[in-house]
Amino acid sequence: MIQFCRGCKHWQWGPEWICHRCNSFDRDWREVAGKGVIYSYQRVWHPVHPALNGHGPYIAVLVELPAADNVRMIGNLLGDPKQDVPIGGTVEAVFEHHASASPPYSLVHWRLV
Repeated sequence: MIQFCRGCKHWQWGPEWICHRCNSFDRDWREVAGKGVIYSYQRVWHPVHPALNGHGPYIAVLVELPAADNVRMIGNLLGDPKQDVPIGGTVEAVFEHHASASPPYSLVHWRLV
């Protein structure tokens, strides 16, 4: 689900109370295909939070979503943390749901296809 402005028809991520383009409060959530293209990446070797101690390296990718006017989202790239990361490579979303959390939430990861 990606935020969409009904006023100017602009997709945006991260979600906000107001449209980044036209300042409208008339936003909506729309489902888009969970496919994207790698725009950039960072191989992370140092934990950025104590919960990540001992869990590196990992790859954070910036993914463009063609179905949402190329809005960009960040997520982890699944697989070998030392793998080659192809800029322009196609990825699909893999969701990690945390339904028992308060409030419940989901994380998005990306897998090369």
